[in-house]
Amino acid sequence: MSSGSRKVYVSRPIPEPGLDLLRECCDVEVKPTDELVPKEELMEKVKGRDALLCLLTEKIDEEIIKAGIDLKIIANYAVGYNNIDVETATKNDIWVSNTPGVLTDTTADMAWALMFAVARRVVEGDKFIRANKFKGWSATMLLGGDVYGKTLGIIGAGRIGQAVALRTTGFNMQVLYSDVRPNNDLESKIGAKKVDTDTLLKESDFVSIHVPLMPETRHLIRKRSLEMMKPTAYLINTSRGPVVDEASLVEALKDGVIAGAGMDVFEEEPKVHPGLMELGNVVMTPHIASGSNETRSKMAVMAAKNVIAALDGETPPNAVNRI
Repeated sequence: MSSGSRKVYVSRPIPEPGLDLLRECCDVEVKPTDELVPKEELMEKVKGRDALLCLLTEKIDEEIIKAGIDLKIIANYAVGYNNIDVETATKNDIWVSNTPGVLTDTTADMAWALMFAVARRVVEGDKFIRANKFKGWSATMLLGGDVYGKTLGIIGAGRIGQAVALRTTGFNMQVLYSDVRPNNDLESKIGAKKVDTDTLLKESDFVSIHVPLMPETRHLIRKRSLEMMKPTAYLINTSRGPVVDEASLVEALKDGVIAGAGMDVFEEEPKVHPGLMELGNVVMTPHIASGSNETRSKMAVMAAKNVIAALDGETPPNAVNRI
């Protein structure tokens, strides 16, 4: 198959290493602006294409898949793939792939960044100085919470959750985790203890969420969950926004039910609950947990390799379905 006959549509600009790889063997069209592709436009763009490389923000539903009936693969530039109707894709003999593994450490780093930022009031301190309010050292100014020696609760001890937990080495932290299966590595390496989620919420000083978005994890953290946490505890979410009921979180932060939160993902991205915008005890970042130059380039290359494998008649290395 000549490069001109292998047609790939990329729904957003991605790092050049991935695009360069695709251009060696495919006719590639990339949406020139970094904005969400309207559904009608995407339905047109997938017609006659062999592959679609999309982002988590694009909802690839049954209509889009049927419009792109010639597709061999839908390659998601993300670990999660809840934005894709995998069942319909499979029925139409279309591979679906993701980019696992390469963003594990970068995302774990961000979870820790949020943990420190909210507990030690880093963002508030920065704003305080920029507003020319710093008039000298004070024993009671912007007091926060310690990280060292505390208990970290990990909800979802997969690759990223494990990486976050292993970073407690040197911080003298006890680690609790909840998951559907035991994590022997965590237990043997750092003495982590598997508990049920309610126990984890009650006993942890920091709760970091690392679960995929599924029907059973939607609003996993809600009013009841937050009320179980310590009033001195902090919630960290770098997984998926809808895992947390934002309305309940706002009320918990306002009422002092918990001390603070660090959020990289939101329930209705790019919208953020207006209540969160008004609070000083929440640190927010715009879904950039995997946002390092190195990691985003690795993701682009991985997505490109998935596309090329499918177009070569092979199973994509990171296929999430079987056709």
